[in-house]
Amino acid sequence: METNNIIIRVAVQEDCKYAVTITDEMASSAQARGTGIAKRSPSYIENKIHEGKAVIAVTKSGEWVGFCYIEAWGHGKFVANSGLIVAPAFRKSGVAKEIKHKIFNLSRQLYPESKIFGLTTGLAVMKINSELGYKPVTYSELTDDEHFCAGCKSCVNYDILMSKDRKNCMCTAMLYDPSEHLKPEETTQFFEENKKGFERLLRFKQWKLLKPFFDKQNTEGGGSSSKSFLKYFFNF
Repeated sequence: METNNIIIRVAVQEDCKYAVTITDEMASSAQARGTGIAKRSPSYIENKIHEGKAVIAVTKSGEWVGFCYIEAWGHGKFVANSGLIVAPAFRKSGVAKEIKHKIFNLSRQLYPESKIFGLTTGLAVMKINSELGYKPVTYSELTDDEHFCAGCKSCVNYDILMSKDRKNCMCTAMLYDPSEHLKPEETTQFFEENKKGFERLLRFKQWKLLKPFFDKQNTEGGGSSSKSFLKYFFNF
C-alpha cells in the first residue's frame, strides 16, 4: 500500500464530515473482529475534533484513511488515546502506527504531566505502545474516574469487567508515565524479550475470563452455546 499520498494531521472543523464514516467503521470493525469497543456517536467524534483532541489521516484527494482521539480522566491526571481506527483498504500499511505516534505526541503537548494509558486486546498494538514508552500495568494503576468505566458499558465485554470488580478484563492495560523517564528503547526491548509470554497471557485471559460464562451457558443447557459464544467474541 502506497502511503506517501496520506496526510496525518490534527483534525480540524472541516473534518467533521467524516464523523459518521468513522463511527460506522468503528462499529463494523469491532463486529468483524469479535472484540469489544466502547461505542461513540458522530457527535462525540465531532466534539473531539472541535476541541483539537483528534488526529486524522486522509489522502491528498480527501479520502478518509484513519482516526484517533484523546480522552482525559481524573482532572487531566490520566489521558487515553482512544478509538484508533483505519479504513479497511489502508490496513497493514503502517498508517496505524503513524497515527499512534501523532496522537501520542499531541497528548504530550496538551497534557505534558499526564500519564497516558491504553487498553488493547492485540499484540500488534502492544508492540506499537511499547515503542512509544508504554509498559504493561495492572488495572489498579489506571484512572479510577467513574466516567471512564461508564464509557465501557457499550462494550460487549462489560459484564466480564464488572464480574472482576473492574480489576481485569479482556483488554491488557499499558501505561506511559512521564515521571519514570523510561526510554522507548527500554520498553521496546522489554516487549521483544517477553513477546511470547504476552501472547500466551492474552490467550490465557481469553479462556480464564470467559470460562465462567461457558460454565453458566453449559449449565443452562446448550452444548453448542460455548462455540457460538467463542465465535461472537473471537471469530472461533
